Amino acid sequence: MGDDSEWLKLPVDQKCEHKLWKARLSGYEEALKIFQKIKDEKSPEWSKFLGLIKKFVTDSNAVVQLKGLEAALVYVENAHVAGKTTGEVVSGVVSKVFNQPKAKAKELGIEICLMYIEIEKGEAVQEELLKGLDNKNPKIIVACVETLRKALSEFGSKIILLKPIIKVLPKLFESREKAVRDEAKLIAVEIYRWIRDALRPPLQNINSVQLKELEEEWVKLPTSAPRPTRFLRSQQELEAKLEQQQSAGGDAEGGGDDGDEVPQIDAYELLEAVEILSKLPKDFYDKIEAKKWQERKEALEAVEVLVKNPKLEAGDYADLVKALKKVVGKDTNVMLVALAAKCLTGLAVGLRKKFGQYAGHVVPTILEKFKEKKPQVVQALQEAIDAIFLTTTLQNISEDVLAVMDNKNPTIKQQTSLFIARSFRHCTASTLPKSLLKPFCAALLKHINDSAPEVRDAAFEALGTALKVVGEKAVNPFLADVDKLKLDKIKECSEKVELIHGKKAGLAADKKEFKPLPGRTAASGAAGDKDTKDISAPKPGPLKKAPAAKAGGPPKKGKPAAPGGTGNTGTKNKKGLETKEIVEPELSIEVCEEKASAVLPPTCIQLLDSSNWKERLACMEEFQKAVELMDRTEMPCQALVRMLAKKPGWKETNFQVMQMKLHIVALIAQKGNFSKTSAQIVLDGLVDKIGDVKCGNNAKEAMTAIAEACMLPWTAEQVVSMAFSQKNPKNQSETLNWLSNAIKEFGFSGLNVKAFISNVKTALAATNPAVRTAAITLLGVMYLYVGPSLRMFFEDEKPALLSQIDAEFEKMQGQSPPAPTRGISKHSTSGTDEGEDGDEPDDGSNDVVDLLPRTEISDKITSELVSKIGDKNWKIRKEGLDEVAGIINEAKFIQPNIGELPTALKGRLNDSNKILVQQTLNILQQLAVAMGPNIKQHVKNLGIPIITVLGDSKNNVRAAALATVNAWAEQTGMKEWLEGEDLSEELKKENPFLRQELLGWLAEKLPTLRSTPTDLILCVPHLYSCLEDRNGDVRKKAQDALPFFMMHLGYEKMAKATGKLKPTSKDQVLAMLEKAKANMPAKPAPLAKATSKPMGGSAPAKFQPASAPAEDSISSSAEPKPDPKKAKAPGLSSKAKSAQGKKVPSKTSLKEDEDKSGPIFIVVPNGKEQRMKDEKGLKVLKWNFTTPRDEYIEQLKTQMSSCVAKWLQDEMFHSDFQHHNKALAVMVDHLESEKEGVIGCLDLILKWLTLRFFDTNTSVLMKALEYLKLLFTLLSEEEYHLTESEASSFIPYLVVKVGEPKDVIRKDVRAILNRMCLVYPASKMFPFIMEGTKSKNSKQRAECLEELGCLVESYGMNVCQPTPGKALKEIAVHIGDRDNAVRNAALNTIVTVYNVHGDQVFKLIGNLSEKDMSMLEERIKRSAKRPSAAPIKQVEEKPQRAQNISSNANMLRKGPAEDMSSKLNQARSMSGHPEAAQMVRREFQLDLDEIENDNGTVRCEMPELVQHKLDDIFEPVLIPEPKIRAVSPHFDDMHSNTASTINFIISQVASGDINTSIQALTQIDEVLRQEDKAEAMSGHIDQFLIATFMQLRLIYNTHMADEKLEKDEIIKLYSCIIGNMISLFQIESLAREASTGVLKDLMHGLITLMLDSRIEDLEEGQQVIRSVNLLVVKVLEKSDQTNILSALLVLLQDSLLATASSPKFSELVMKCLWRMVRLLPDTINSINLDRILLDIHIFMKVFPKEKLKQCKSEFPIRTLKTLLHTLCKLKGPKILDHLTMIDNKNESELEAHLCRMMKHSMDQTGSKSDKETEKGASRIDEKSSKAKVNDFLAEIFKKIGSKENTKEGLAELYEYKKKYSDADIEPFLKNSSQFFQSYVERGLRVIEMEREGKGRISTSTGISPQMEVTCVPTPTSTVSSIGNTNGEEVGPSVYLERLKILRQRCGLDNTKQDDRPPLTSLLSKPAVPTVASSTDMLHSKLSQLRESREQHQHSDLDSNQTHSSGTVTSSSSTANIDDLKKRLERIKSSRK
Repeated sequence: MGDDSEWLKLPVDQKCEHKLWKARLSGYEEALKIFQKIKDEKSPEWSKFLGLIKKFVTDSNAVVQLKGLEAALVYVENAHVAGKTTGEVVSGVVSKVFNQPKAKAKELGIEICLMYIEIEKGEAVQEELLKGLDNKNPKIIVACVETLRKALSEFGSKIILLKPIIKVLPKLFESREKAVRDEAKLIAVEIYRWIRDALRPPLQNINSVQLKELEEEWVKLPTSAPRPTRFLRSQQELEAKLEQQQSAGGDAEGGGDDGDEVPQIDAYELLEAVEILSKLPKDFYDKIEAKKWQERKEALEAVEVLVKNPKLEAGDYADLVKALKKVVGKDTNVMLVALAAKCLTGLAVGLRKKFGQYAGHVVPTILEKFKEKKPQVVQALQEAIDAIFLTTTLQNISEDVLAVMDNKNPTIKQQTSLFIARSFRHCTASTLPKSLLKPFCAALLKHINDSAPEVRDAAFEALGTALKVVGEKAVNPFLADVDKLKLDKIKECSEKVELIHGKKAGLAADKKEFKPLPGRTAASGAAGDKDTKDISAPKPGPLKKAPAAKAGGPPKKGKPAAPGGTGNTGTKNKKGLETKEIVEPELSIEVCEEKASAVLPPTCIQLLDSSNWKERLACMEEFQKAVELMDRTEMPCQALVRMLAKKPGWKETNFQVMQMKLHIVALIAQKGNFSKTSAQIVLDGLVDKIGDVKCGNNAKEAMTAIAEACMLPWTAEQVVSMAFSQKNPKNQSETLNWLSNAIKEFGFSGLNVKAFISNVKTALAATNPAVRTAAITLLGVMYLYVGPSLRMFFEDEKPALLSQIDAEFEKMQGQSPPAPTRGISKHSTSGTDEGEDGDEPDDGSNDVVDLLPRTEISDKITSELVSKIGDKNWKIRKEGLDEVAGIINEAKFIQPNIGELPTALKGRLNDSNKILVQQTLNILQQLAVAMGPNIKQHVKNLGIPIITVLGDSKNNVRAAALATVNAWAEQTGMKEWLEGEDLSEELKKENPFLRQELLGWLAEKLPTLRSTPTDLILCVPHLYSCLEDRNGDVRKKAQDALPFFMMHLGYEKMAKATGKLKPTSKDQVLAMLEKAKANMPAKPAPLAKATSKPMGGSAPAKFQPASAPAEDSISSSAEPKPDPKKAKAPGLSSKAKSAQGKKVPSKTSLKEDEDKSGPIFIVVPNGKEQRMKDEKGLKVLKWNFTTPRDEYIEQLKTQMSSCVAKWLQDEMFHSDFQHHNKALAVMVDHLESEKEGVIGCLDLILKWLTLRFFDTNTSVLMKALEYLKLLFTLLSEEEYHLTESEASSFIPYLVVKVGEPKDVIRKDVRAILNRMCLVYPASKMFPFIMEGTKSKNSKQRAECLEELGCLVESYGMNVCQPTPGKALKEIAVHIGDRDNAVRNAALNTIVTVYNVHGDQVFKLIGNLSEKDMSMLEERIKRSAKRPSAAPIKQVEEKPQRAQNISSNANMLRKGPAEDMSSKLNQARSMSGHPEAAQMVRREFQLDLDEIENDNGTVRCEMPELVQHKLDDIFEPVLIPEPKIRAVSPHFDDMHSNTASTINFIISQVASGDINTSIQALTQIDEVLRQEDKAEAMSGHIDQFLIATFMQLRLIYNTHMADEKLEKDEIIKLYSCIIGNMISLFQIESLAREASTGVLKDLMHGLITLMLDSRIEDLEEGQQVIRSVNLLVVKVLEKSDQTNILSALLVLLQDSLLATASSPKFSELVMKCLWRMVRLLPDTINSINLDRILLDIHIFMKVFPKEKLKQCKSEFPIRTLKTLLHTLCKLKGPKILDHLTMIDNKNESELEAHLCRMMKHSMDQTGSKSDKETEKGASRIDEKSSKAKVNDFLAEIFKKIGSKENTKEGLAELYEYKKKYSDADIEPFLKNSSQFFQSYVERGLRVIEMEREGKGRISTSTGISPQMEVTCVPTPTSTVSSIGNTNGEEVGPSVYLERLKILRQRCGLDNTKQDDRPPLTSLLSKPAVPTVASSTDMLHSKLSQLRESREQHQHSDLDSNQTHSSGTVTSSSSTANIDDLKKRLERIKSSRK
């Protein structure tokens, strides 16, 4: 027993491994107990057993094993780490448990397996069980099958992958063991339950008896869809939900689940692919060509048998398809045709998508073969083409189908239409975009007029199907011209469509109707798969195809569509041209004379051929007058031009007559309906005169007019060919020059490049240099539109010429073609049916590539050439390739049909001779450029083989292959490459070179794509294997590509795809995915993609800058559906992937919830700006209509698609109003949470709301108005400013609603208008509302008039636009309205104006009828309001509208100021008192900027402001500085009309003309300098300051940038402004009038000026900056302290918020604040603390502490703390009583901060002086950490304390303080005695005196350092006070003399008029003086000193004279000088 006791002591885990079975049994039992006790699944206990679980299940002792299995089951169920053991444990269960005789063991084993599946390890379990099926022991096999069956039954087919099980089923059925066969039968029945008939094909070959048994079992199964009964851990919630539903008795989910589960498995996926190419009969290709039809038949039958295999392995079927195609097309035996068609059907069905690459070759052949009448042939062909259609997309074969539509054979036409109808059934609205529908509808419309009834019926059916698929809205534009009968027929067919689904489409389409998301149906593999593909296909589709689809626009492809030059691009095109083009028969001269005499005066016709030129001239004048007065409809253009051409016609010798004649031609072309017939009469003459010096311009003008009338392409072709058919070189060069300009004006649409190129070549060969130059210029312009491909045409020119052409191209590079300015209106009306122009802008540049004429080279690709390329001898192969290169080179641009060339070239890509491979790659590169976007049809058969070459071992071959692939991708876009499995197959190859090149390429291309085909997911497994490749480069490239895959597929899908990896790999890959997730780039915004079609493909935009300015509306309109989804969440691209058999749980309900969770508005960077640009550039329709037409709605939908969530957009544009209500509700919910998004899409939201205004449903209208109220409240809180385009596309429609009959709606609209004034200036609102008064609806007129009254009442007269006079006249008109309400409203409005403006009103409204006037006077009397008190009342009454009622309003009331004061002045007065609301400040600021930048174009009354008197600027200005002189007469009579005069002068201060401004400033300075007059300025201060900072801005933005202006003038103006300001800010009573907002703007202006580097560069610049310094100090000291402090806080907040603002700016604002802090002890009692604390509160709200800490500089937080600290110090605990203005102050960060400070200061002793406290708080050492500083200072103080080192210590302390000016030494001093403190201070002062004295003053002038401080800006001023000692008396002149010397030393001239004294650069240096008192004193003295000096200068007295005069504000100059004298003495004595 000793042994036993040994193991009993062991810990559990060791017992489990013990060799004694009893020990193990005991261990397992204890483990089981432990496992049951552990509650936390993540407990560390679990990990101890991690390595033992396998032993639990594989124990050799059967009894122990049972216990082990029990413990293992509990472990797997509860342990978090159990998943790691899956592989080994399940493998143990299979090999060691399933063979046990005990049933219990087997049950536990199965339970463990199922438990692993439950914890998400299904794939690993399944893998082990499938391995178990290969075991020799039948028991194990049976148990494994049983486990799989149970798993499937419980978890369902989504978790258990059926494909691998079905693969092994046939083998199980063949087993010798009955038990195995029985079990196989059971699992087959279980599988059938889940996937139904999809199981039949894989089991078709098993024993018939077994099959029969199975059939019997299958029949018994219930038909209801199965449901999983057990769920994965992650799905447990779903389980709970299901149970609830079942308990509620509802089976609601049933339908949904069913729909999801059934299509999960597609029979095709379950099949094994069969390889048939090798099984073809050896002699197949010979036999198929045999002469005997029997042999051919044998060959085909052999193929037919092979293709019956339902799934074929991918391979190269090109030859086989070619052979079958030949039989279908050429064989005379119709039976064989049918047989070949069946073979093609089999191939298409078996290969599915992989057949797509051959579809293009076969479709035309089959369609043309429909001429056969035999039913069995027709049926075979129909089946074939339907099967083929499912392997490709309609997009890809559309060109081939459309080409066949024009065939003469009615059967072909009929069958093609029927095929189109069947194809349409497979489409959805998104896969059948407008661009595809348009050409098809055009072709089908031809057919509905066909003579053959069967053709008509087929066309009706196709159109009906289209109507059914995409809805009437999309199709109706194309059916505009169809008569009602036919339209009804189409609709009737549309209704029938559902009933007549084609056999294949039946189920698929049914499913589609109800459930567009899940991957279609299993009824037919092909159909299901096809639909799936179609969902994913459309995304980039329309983009690529745009050029082809664009044939419809009339001017686009008119000419070059076919070599013959007659546009045969579908009916649309021709119809388009006809609708515009005026066709006119040629008239005889007699008829013309008759017609002309009817409209021209008779004398005119007689004198036409007079021999006297004067008579002819007079005749022409009459002619011109007559033409000018004629009406368009009556003008006989042809007759008139024939008269002009009559003798002498264009041979006219007198140039005046000729000029006139040409001008008349232009007039006729512009004013009449000018036809090509008329044009041909005159063009010859025009070309003849174009080179004429005198008449050339008139000829060009006439040509341009004709081009506008007859389209540029036609005119240009005529003109150019005429010019080159004559000899005159001047005419030729001028014609080319005219054409260059015309192209820029008209755009490039529709021009026939080929014709021009041949003429340009002729011109380039001309001997005359002018012609050559003109030709090269024309090429430059063409290059803008055509791009680099243009050069190809000129490669064979002489090198010299070529270099000139290249230079011209170089010049043009990077420029984008100008937007066409002419011909637009003509083109846009040209009949491309409704809304099309919105979709496809008339820019032409997109399809320029299509304009290039393409050559057909298929006839040159002969069979000899092809065999040459395939020859055994490499030299002959090379010859063949050379020939091909030659053919392509010669043709330049080729058509896509290149015969057998692709197969031949493909063979050469794997040539053993690498040189030939490279040559082939070069040819393919050439081919891509030559074929353009059409190359995409060769991507699958030629492009993918190029990718294979990337795996070549030779570096140069790989480089060439990469270049080729890029060249192709540039033309085709990426969609073609990513579709299908080809790319993933390439990536699968384990070739390191191939992998790294391909991944590198994908990493480069993927980020530029906006969407990708779903097939991209197929590459992911191979990408993962690359992540673990042996080759380091491959791994690196794979890691680089990872984020870009994730960008398109989403993290979830990528993570899901790791499920198949081995556990170790999976963890690694998941870690990489996490990393990639962090680096995942955002999808490119829709616009990035919009311009991305360099050559009509959809490659990224970087290739060709000029490519597609107008592309965005095409790309997005063509695919509105997928876009928003893309932009929103990469993971949602399309759920249709389920068809690939991947486990995608595509629950419809889930999908929708998922969709709705994201943001509803997606922020697109610069999206709004781009939309505005487009609207300005006329690329989209301007939002302007009486009722919204479809094209507007479509356009809005398109624009919204990129920035509004897809589901919301569907609601917004739904036909049912309830959906609109839903959308509005959602928008209200998201308003607060998505502010940025709302503002980013504001223009679109407002436009959509205008559409709702046209709805008849009141509930929608009410909801919309509710939303608008909330929206404008939000916008005003966000301080948003409505842009012009937002306002103009919204306000007019809102104003219409103000006339609604329902009272409640009118009220709401008025409330909204009221709120809008907070985000849009009232003055700009005014014209919109004024427009509303012209409505026919009397209610609207009345409401608008009332609203105008409110505006005037709230904002004063300044809102009246364009002028108060005009506005009031318009309002007064309504006094005579027939509607009583309107009359009253008009009267009330004018009374309101009277209350603001007084009797002036009567002048402004002009003459009224007696009746109206009496009514008005009566009403004014009744109103009995007295004008004088009005404005103040208004402010109180209407606080919500009281924005900026400025003091200006008072002035405007009296006198004629209105007529004089300029608009600028009004704008300024508006931003008068911005305390009212913050947003006002910003809003009007914006407005002012605009006014200023327009500088001259302001809508002003005063001519001086409108015109710059530029001449005056250059004359010497007589009054640059204010001089003392007799006061101007304006001010003599102070009380007559002073206010209006001052108004007038102030308005001139902001003049754009420098002289005017200087004059005005001089006058104001006179007033300010005379004490008795200065008070006249009272009440005008804000206005004056606004005018001044407007002028500062004007100088900054305009004058400084104006090269022509003398900089001296600007300096002069600056001097005047600053002088004025200094005068103003010395008069304290006036200075205190400046309001916060104005001070903020003023400080902004001054600081901006100080930082203006351009001024520093000027000679006098430094002087200006110093003066500004002084002025700033004055402003800080003299203004109302509350206002200036508030202004600085707001300015600091704005400057920190503004990204554009420089850090220097914020720094200077903070220095001003520091200055204010230092003034606080003196000013604290005059400050309104409540307001300041409110400002600080707002500041802290905008910048919480965390945000402030993130600032680059720590100054802001220090500044704030210092300010608060000082306030606390000065006010003590009372400060907490001043938080009255803060709402819910408990939440305020400020209150908490103050409380902390108070607490802190209570703890401290109160011994420190105020100054020290302030200093201590603000001095923080930035350069070194606190700890270090403290140690360093402690060291210094130790030295000072010791006797020996005192001096050294003091010196170090001085150095330290100098270096770190804001270091805090307080803590070291405060603990020491008073004596020690003063000792240290004294010591420092002595050292400073010594050092400063030595360093600064040269011996020659004995001027004290303190004085120097005032003159030279010094970093710090550390002198604190100066001792008083007596010195000798010295006369004032001595000091003045010294002052002069000082000024010279500073480089200042004493005689200049506009000098300003130098001053301490307080603000431009970072340090703050240590002691405030002395420097402050200095500053105030200095300003007085400046004045005394100025007086000397102005009076021209001698420099040492003194004088006194009334201009000095407070003290006389003698006092100044005495003061200065004393100061200098003190300084002197202190230096001794």
